Amino acid sequence: MEKENSGSFNYTGRSFSKLSVNDDSSAFSDCNSDRSGEFQTASSQNRLLLLACAAENPDDLIRQLVSDLESCSIDEQKQAAMEIRLLAKNKPEDRLKIAKAGAIKPLISLISSSDSQLQEYGVTAILNLSLCDENKELIASSGAIKPLVRALRTGTSTAKENAACALLRLSQMEENKVAIGRSGAIPLLVNLLETGAFRGKKDAATALYSLCSAKENKIRAVQAGIMKPLVELMADFGSNMVDKSAFVLSLLITVPEAKTAVVEEAGIPVLVEIIEVGSQRQKEIAVSILLQICEDNLVFRAMVAREGAIPALVALTQSGTNRAKQKVSLILNFRLFKTSCLLLLLQLTWHACFGNQCRFVGYLFEGGDIDRSSTATKIQ
Repeated sequence: MEKENSGSFNYTGRSFSKLSVNDDSSAFSDCNSDRSGEFQTASSQNRLLLLACAAENPDDLIRQLVSDLESCSIDEQKQAAMEIRLLAKNKPEDRLKIAKAGAIKPLISLISSSDSQLQEYGVTAILNLSLCDENKELIASSGAIKPLVRALRTGTSTAKENAACALLRLSQMEENKVAIGRSGAIPLLVNLLETGAFRGKKDAATALYSLCSAKENKIRAVQAGIMKPLVELMADFGSNMVDKSAFVLSLLITVPEAKTAVVEEAGIPVLVEIIEVGSQRQKEIAVSILLQICEDNLVFRAMVAREGAIPALVALTQSGTNRAKQKVSLILNFRLFKTSCLLLLLQLTWHACFGNQCRFVGYLFEGGDIDRSSTATKIQ
Protein backbone atom coordinates (compact mmCIF):
# COMPACT_ATOMS: atom_id res chain seq x y z
CA MET A 1 0.00 0.00 0.00
CA GLU A 2 1.53 3.30 -1.04
CA LYS A 3 0.48 6.87 -0.77
CA GLU A 4 0.42 8.12 -4.33
CA ASN A 5 -0.14 11.81 -3.57
CA SER A 6 -1.84 14.04 -1.05
CA GLY A 7 -5.18 13.74 -2.81
CA SER A 8 -5.43 10.05 -3.69
CA PHE A 9 -4.43 6.53 -2.60
CA ASN A 10 -3.35 3.41 -4.43
CA TYR A 11 -4.86 0.24 -2.99
CA THR A 12 -5.01 -3.29 -4.50
CA GLY A 13 -3.95 -1.89 -7.83
CA ARG A 14 -6.61 0.83 -7.95
CA SER A 15 -6.45 4.57 -7.34
CA PHE A 16 -9.01 6.23 -5.07
CA SER A 17 -9.73 9.84 -4.25
CA LYS A 18 -9.27 10.89 -0.65
CA LEU A 19 -12.55 10.68 1.28
CA SER A 20 -13.74 12.81 4.16
CA VAL A 21 -14.63 10.75 7.23
CA ASN A 22 -16.88 12.09 9.98
CA ASP A 23 -15.65 10.91 13.40
CA ASP A 24 -18.45 12.59 15.36
CA SER A 25 -19.98 9.40 16.73
CA SER A 26 -22.74 11.30 18.49
CA ALA A 27 -24.52 11.56 15.13
CA PHE A 28 -24.89 7.81 14.96
CA SER A 29 -27.06 7.05 17.95
CA ASP A 30 -29.45 8.53 20.46
CA CYS A 31 -27.16 7.20 23.18
CA ASN A 32 -23.87 8.38 21.62
CA SER A 33 -22.79 4.90 20.60
CA ASP A 34 -19.50 3.54 19.34
CA ARG A 35 -17.04 5.76 21.15
CA SER A 36 -14.49 2.98 21.44
CA GLY A 37 -11.97 4.93 19.39
CA GLU A 38 -9.98 3.52 16.51
CA PHE A 39 -9.06 -0.12 16.77
CA GLN A 40 -5.33 -0.71 16.91
CA THR A 41 -5.33 -2.62 13.62
CA ALA A 42 -6.66 0.34 11.61
CA SER A 43 -4.75 3.55 11.04
CA SER A 44 -6.50 6.65 9.74
CA GLN A 45 -5.13 5.94 6.27
CA ASN A 46 -6.42 2.36 6.38
CA ARG A 47 -9.85 3.71 7.28
CA LEU A 48 -9.84 5.99 4.26
CA LEU A 49 -8.77 3.13 2.02
CA LEU A 50 -11.46 0.85 3.38
CA LEU A 51 -14.15 3.43 2.73
CA ALA A 52 -12.73 4.17 -0.70
CA CYS A 53 -12.80 0.48 -1.59
CA ALA A 54 -16.37 0.25 -0.30
CA ALA A 55 -17.35 3.19 -2.46
CA GLU A 56 -15.74 1.55 -5.52
CA ASN A 57 -17.33 -1.90 -5.13
CA PRO A 58 -19.26 -2.18 -1.85
CA ASP A 59 -21.12 -5.43 -2.54
CA ASP A 60 -17.94 -7.44 -3.21
CA LEU A 61 -16.23 -6.00 -0.14
CA ILE A 62 -19.22 -6.72 2.10
CA ARG A 63 -19.50 -10.32 0.88
CA GLN A 64 -15.81 -10.89 1.57
CA LEU A 65 -16.04 -9.40 5.06
CA VAL A 66 -19.07 -11.52 5.95
CA SER A 67 -17.21 -14.61 4.75
CA ASP A 68 -14.21 -13.68 6.90
CA LEU A 69 -16.43 -13.47 10.00
CA GLU A 70 -16.65 -17.28 9.89
CA SER A 71 -12.92 -17.78 9.31
CA CYS A 72 -10.99 -20.27 11.47
CA SER A 73 -8.54 -17.45 12.25
CA ILE A 74 -9.46 -15.20 15.19
CA ASP A 75 -7.32 -12.44 13.69
CA GLU A 76 -9.28 -12.58 10.44
CA GLN A 77 -12.55 -12.55 12.38
CA LYS A 78 -11.40 -9.51 14.35
CA GLN A 79 -10.35 -7.68 11.21
CA ALA A 80 -13.64 -8.45 9.46
CA ALA A 81 -15.73 -7.42 12.48
CA MET A 82 -13.71 -4.21 12.85
CA GLU A 83 -14.19 -3.32 9.18
CA ILE A 84 -17.92 -4.07 9.28
CA ARG A 85 -18.21 -1.91 12.38
CA LEU A 86 -16.37 0.84 10.52
CA LEU A 87 -18.55 0.64 7.43
CA ALA A 88 -21.75 0.57 9.48
CA LYS A 89 -20.60 3.56 11.49
CA ASN A 90 -19.53 5.80 8.62
CA LYS A 91 -21.71 4.62 5.73
CA PRO A 92 -25.37 4.43 6.82
CA GLU A 93 -26.42 3.30 3.36
CA ASP A 94 -24.41 0.08 3.82
CA ARG A 95 -26.06 -0.99 7.09
CA LEU A 96 -28.96 -2.76 5.40
CA LYS A 97 -26.66 -4.24 2.73
CA ILE A 98 -24.42 -5.75 5.42
CA ALA A 99 -27.41 -7.29 7.21
CA LYS A 100 -28.85 -8.70 3.97
CA ALA A 101 -25.44 -10.18 3.13
CA GLY A 102 -25.79 -12.42 6.21
CA ALA A 103 -23.55 -10.64 8.74
CA ILE A 104 -25.98 -10.64 11.66
CA LYS A 105 -25.75 -14.27 12.84
CA PRO A 106 -21.95 -14.59 12.65
CA LEU A 107 -21.57 -11.27 14.47
CA ILE A 108 -23.92 -12.52 17.20
CA SER A 109 -21.73 -15.62 17.51
CA LEU A 110 -18.71 -13.36 18.07
CA ILE A 111 -20.50 -11.67 20.98
CA SER A 112 -20.37 -15.03 22.79
CA SER A 113 -16.61 -15.36 22.19
CA SER A 114 -14.29 -15.89 25.16
CA ASP A 115 -11.89 -13.44 23.49
CA SER A 116 -12.82 -10.10 25.06
CA GLN A 117 -11.63 -8.02 22.09
CA LEU A 118 -13.52 -10.16 19.58
CA GLN A 119 -16.61 -9.89 21.78
CA GLU A 120 -16.25 -6.11 21.89
CA TYR A 121 -15.91 -5.90 18.10
CA GLY A 122 -19.00 -8.07 17.64
CA VAL A 123 -21.07 -5.99 20.08
CA THR A 124 -20.01 -2.74 18.46
CA ALA A 125 -20.73 -3.97 14.94
CA ILE A 126 -24.21 -5.15 15.99
CA LEU A 127 -24.83 -1.79 17.66
CA ASN A 128 -23.93 0.13 14.51
CA LEU A 129 -26.06 -2.14 12.34
CA SER A 130 -28.99 -1.63 14.73
CA LEU A 131 -28.91 2.09 13.91
CA CYS A 132 -30.82 1.08 10.77
CA ASP A 133 -34.41 0.60 11.94
CA GLU A 134 -35.00 -2.08 9.32
CA ASN A 135 -32.27 -4.22 10.92
CA LYS A 136 -33.64 -4.21 14.47
CA GLU A 137 -36.23 -6.94 13.96
CA LEU A 138 -33.70 -9.21 12.22
CA ILE A 139 -31.11 -8.67 14.97
CA ALA A 140 -33.62 -9.53 17.71
CA SER A 141 -35.11 -12.53 15.88
CA SER A 142 -31.60 -13.87 15.20
CA GLY A 143 -31.05 -14.28 18.93
CA ALA A 144 -28.97 -11.21 19.80
CA ILE A 145 -30.65 -10.34 23.11
CA LYS A 146 -29.11 -13.02 25.34
CA PRO A 147 -25.54 -12.61 23.97
CA LEU A 148 -25.82 -8.82 24.45
CA VAL A 149 -26.93 -9.38 28.04
CA ARG A 150 -23.95 -11.71 28.50
CA ALA A 151 -21.67 -8.93 27.21
CA LEU A 152 -23.23 -6.62 29.79
CA ARG A 153 -22.13 -9.09 32.44
CA THR A 154 -18.68 -10.18 31.24
CA GLY A 155 -17.46 -7.69 28.62
CA THR A 156 -14.95 -4.88 28.67
CA SER A 157 -16.19 -1.48 29.78
CA THR A 158 -16.64 -0.49 26.12
CA ALA A 159 -18.47 -3.73 25.35
CA LYS A 160 -20.82 -3.13 28.29
CA GLU A 161 -21.56 0.43 27.19
CA ASN A 162 -22.17 -0.58 23.57
CA ALA A 163 -24.27 -3.57 24.65
CA ALA A 164 -26.45 -1.19 26.70
CA CYS A 165 -26.86 1.00 23.61
CA ALA A 166 -27.67 -1.98 21.40
CA LEU A 167 -30.31 -3.17 23.87
CA LEU A 168 -31.72 0.35 23.89
CA ARG A 169 -32.07 0.22 20.12
CA LEU A 170 -33.81 -3.16 20.25
CA SER A 171 -36.08 -2.01 23.09
CA GLN A 172 -37.49 0.67 20.82
CA MET A 173 -39.59 -2.16 19.39
CA GLU A 174 -42.35 -2.72 21.95
CA GLU A 175 -42.33 -6.50 21.58
CA ASN A 176 -38.68 -6.62 22.66
CA LYS A 177 -39.04 -4.73 25.96
CA VAL A 178 -40.40 -7.64 27.96
CA ALA A 179 -38.04 -10.14 26.31
CA ILE A 180 -35.03 -8.00 27.25
CA GLY A 181 -36.33 -7.60 30.81
CA ARG A 182 -36.84 -11.36 31.19
CA SER A 183 -33.35 -12.06 29.85
CA GLY A 184 -31.75 -10.58 32.97
CA ALA A 185 -30.70 -7.24 31.50
CA ILE A 186 -32.29 -4.99 34.15
CA PRO A 187 -30.02 -5.82 37.14
CA LEU A 188 -26.94 -5.53 34.90
CA LEU A 189 -28.05 -2.12 33.61
CA VAL A 190 -28.69 -1.01 37.21
CA ASN A 191 -25.17 -2.13 38.09
CA LEU A 192 -23.75 -0.18 35.13
CA LEU A 193 -25.74 2.86 36.27
CA GLU A 194 -24.17 2.57 39.71
CA THR A 195 -20.58 1.58 38.91
CA GLY A 196 -19.93 2.61 35.30
CA ALA A 197 -18.03 5.60 34.00
CA PHE A 198 -20.04 8.65 32.92
CA ARG A 199 -20.83 7.27 29.48
CA GLY A 200 -21.84 3.92 30.97
CA LYS A 201 -24.14 5.61 33.49
CA LYS A 202 -25.73 7.71 30.77
CA ASP A 203 -26.27 4.77 28.40
CA ALA A 204 -27.64 2.60 31.22
CA ALA A 205 -30.08 5.33 32.28
CA THR A 206 -31.28 5.78 28.69
CA ALA A 207 -31.77 2.03 28.20
CA LEU A 208 -33.58 1.69 31.53
CA TYR A 209 -35.88 4.59 30.67
CA SER A 210 -36.88 2.83 27.45
CA LEU A 211 -37.27 -0.61 29.03
CA CYS A 212 -39.21 0.58 32.07
CA SER A 213 -42.17 1.73 30.06
CA ALA A 214 -43.20 -1.92 30.59
CA LYS A 215 -44.68 -2.38 34.08
CA GLU A 216 -42.95 -5.67 34.84
CA ASN A 217 -39.59 -4.07 34.04
CA LYS A 218 -40.34 -1.26 36.50
CA ILE A 219 -40.76 -3.82 39.25
CA ARG A 220 -37.58 -5.63 38.16
CA ALA A 221 -35.64 -2.35 38.32
CA VAL A 222 -36.90 -1.58 41.82
CA GLN A 223 -36.09 -5.10 42.99
CA ALA A 224 -32.61 -4.74 41.48
CA GLY A 225 -31.95 -1.74 43.73
CA ILE A 226 -32.20 1.06 41.19
CA MET A 227 -33.36 3.66 43.74
CA LYS A 228 -29.98 3.91 45.44
CA PRO A 229 -28.00 5.01 42.33
CA LEU A 230 -30.89 7.16 41.08
CA VAL A 231 -31.12 9.11 44.35
CA GLU A 232 -27.32 9.46 44.56
CA LEU A 233 -27.10 10.79 41.00
CA MET A 234 -29.98 13.23 41.55
CA ALA A 235 -28.27 14.51 44.68
CA ASP A 236 -25.02 15.19 42.80
CA PHE A 237 -25.58 18.31 40.72
CA GLY A 238 -22.07 17.96 39.31
CA SER A 239 -22.78 14.53 37.85
CA ASN A 240 -24.64 15.86 34.78
CA MET A 241 -27.06 13.03 35.50
CA VAL A 242 -29.75 14.82 37.52
CA ASP A 243 -32.19 15.14 34.63
CA LYS A 244 -31.77 11.61 33.26
CA SER A 245 -32.03 10.04 36.72
CA ALA A 246 -35.10 12.09 37.59
CA PHE A 247 -36.79 11.11 34.32
CA VAL A 248 -36.17 7.42 35.07
CA LEU A 249 -37.55 7.87 38.59
CA SER A 250 -40.63 9.69 37.26
CA LEU A 251 -41.34 6.63 35.12
CA LEU A 252 -40.83 4.14 37.95
CA ILE A 253 -42.75 6.05 40.63
CA THR A 254 -46.10 4.95 39.22
CA VAL A 255 -45.71 1.52 40.90
CA PRO A 256 -46.20 1.26 44.69
CA GLU A 257 -42.90 -0.60 45.19
CA ALA A 258 -41.02 2.40 43.79
CA LYS A 259 -42.66 4.88 46.18
CA THR A 260 -41.62 2.87 49.22
CA ALA A 261 -38.12 2.29 47.84
CA VAL A 262 -37.39 5.96 47.08
CA VAL A 263 -38.51 6.97 50.57
CA GLU A 264 -36.31 4.28 52.12
CA GLU A 265 -33.32 5.56 50.12
CA ALA A 266 -33.85 9.09 51.51
CA GLY A 267 -35.15 10.38 48.22
CA ILE A 268 -37.56 12.95 49.68
CA PRO A 269 -34.84 15.37 50.94
CA VAL A 270 -33.15 15.13 47.53
CA LEU A 271 -36.38 15.94 45.70
CA VAL A 272 -37.01 18.91 48.00
CA GLU A 273 -33.49 20.21 47.34
CA ILE A 274 -34.08 19.95 43.58
CA ILE A 275 -37.27 22.01 43.97
CA GLU A 276 -35.30 24.62 45.90
CA VAL A 277 -32.20 24.97 43.71
CA GLY A 278 -32.66 22.95 40.52
CA SER A 279 -33.34 24.16 37.00
CA GLN A 280 -36.92 24.80 35.92
CA ARG A 281 -37.10 21.41 34.19
CA GLN A 282 -35.61 19.64 37.20
CA LYS A 283 -38.10 21.34 39.52
CA GLU A 284 -40.97 20.28 37.29
CA ILE A 285 -39.87 16.63 37.30
CA ALA A 286 -39.27 16.66 41.09
CA VAL A 287 -42.73 18.12 41.77
CA SER A 288 -44.31 15.46 39.55
CA ILE A 289 -42.51 12.73 41.52
CA LEU A 290 -43.53 14.23 44.88
CA LEU A 291 -47.14 14.34 43.72
CA GLN A 292 -47.04 10.60 43.05
CA ILE A 293 -45.34 9.90 46.39
CA CYS A 294 -47.85 11.94 48.40
CA GLU A 295 -50.95 10.62 46.69
CA ASP A 296 -53.01 8.47 49.09
CA ASN A 297 -50.26 8.34 51.73
CA LEU A 298 -50.49 10.58 54.81
CA VAL A 299 -47.21 9.27 56.22
CA PHE A 300 -45.27 10.29 53.11
CA ARG A 301 -47.02 13.69 53.10
CA ALA A 302 -45.90 14.28 56.67
CA MET A 303 -42.32 13.37 55.72
CA VAL A 304 -42.41 15.86 52.83
CA ALA A 305 -43.73 18.59 55.14
CA ARG A 306 -41.05 17.85 57.76
CA GLU A 307 -38.35 18.25 55.10
CA GLY A 308 -39.42 21.88 54.68
CA ALA A 309 -40.93 21.47 51.24
CA ILE A 310 -43.84 23.89 51.80
CA PRO A 311 -41.95 27.19 51.30
CA ALA A 312 -40.30 25.88 48.13
CA LEU A 313 -43.62 24.61 46.80
CA VAL A 314 -45.34 27.92 47.55
CA ALA A 315 -42.53 29.78 45.78
CA LEU A 316 -43.00 27.53 42.77
CA THR A 317 -46.61 28.65 42.45
CA GLN A 318 -45.20 32.02 41.46
CA SER A 319 -42.01 31.18 39.56
CA GLY A 320 -42.46 27.67 38.15
CA THR A 321 -43.50 26.48 34.74
CA ASN A 322 -47.21 26.12 34.04
CA ARG A 323 -46.99 22.35 34.45
CA ALA A 324 -45.08 22.70 37.70
CA LYS A 325 -47.69 25.13 39.04
CA GLN A 326 -50.46 22.65 38.20
CA LYS A 327 -48.65 19.84 40.04
CA VAL A 328 -47.93 22.08 43.05
CA SER A 329 -51.58 23.12 43.31
CA LEU A 330 -52.58 19.46 43.51
CA ILE A 331 -50.00 18.76 46.23
CA LEU A 332 -50.95 21.79 48.33
CA ASN A 333 -54.62 20.85 48.18
CA PHE A 334 -53.92 17.52 49.84
CA ARG A 335 -55.10 17.28 53.44
CA LEU A 336 -52.25 18.18 55.82
CA PHE A 337 -50.58 20.44 53.26
CA LYS A 338 -53.44 22.93 53.42
CA THR A 339 -52.99 23.22 57.17
CA SER A 340 -49.21 23.51 56.81
CA CYS A 341 -49.61 26.26 54.21
CA LEU A 342 -51.97 28.22 56.45
CA LEU A 343 -49.59 28.00 59.40
CA LEU A 344 -46.75 29.17 57.19
CA LEU A 345 -48.67 32.05 55.69
CA LEU A 346 -49.97 33.29 59.04
CA GLN A 347 -46.34 33.97 59.97
CA LEU A 348 -45.88 36.38 57.06
CA THR A 349 -45.74 40.08 57.75
CA TRP A 350 -48.74 42.40 57.25
CA HIS A 351 -47.05 43.81 54.17
CA ALA A 352 -46.73 40.38 52.57
CA CYS A 353 -50.41 39.76 53.23
CA PHE A 354 -51.27 42.46 50.71
CA GLY A 355 -49.18 40.73 48.06
CA ASN A 356 -49.15 37.41 46.34
CA GLN A 357 -48.86 35.30 49.46
CA CYS A 358 -52.16 36.49 50.84
CA ARG A 359 -53.79 35.93 47.47
CA PHE A 360 -52.52 32.37 47.81
CA VAL A 361 -54.51 31.99 51.07
CA GLY A 362 -57.62 32.97 49.17
CA TYR A 363 -56.72 30.42 46.53
CA LEU A 364 -56.55 27.68 49.14
CA PHE A 365 -59.88 28.64 50.77
CA GLU A 366 -61.72 29.07 47.49
CA GLY A 367 -60.53 25.79 45.97
CA GLY A 368 -58.35 27.31 43.28
CA ASP A 369 -60.49 30.10 41.84
CA ILE A 370 -58.56 33.34 42.16
CA ASP A 371 -60.09 36.66 41.18
CA ARG A 372 -57.14 37.84 39.13
CA SER A 373 -58.78 41.20 38.49
CA SER A 374 -58.05 42.10 42.06
CA THR A 375 -54.63 43.58 42.67
CA ALA A 376 -54.59 42.31 46.26
CA THR A 377 -56.68 40.42 48.77
CA LYS A 378 -57.08 42.51 51.90
CA ILE A 379 -57.43 41.11 55.37
CA GLN A 380 -60.34 42.66 57.23
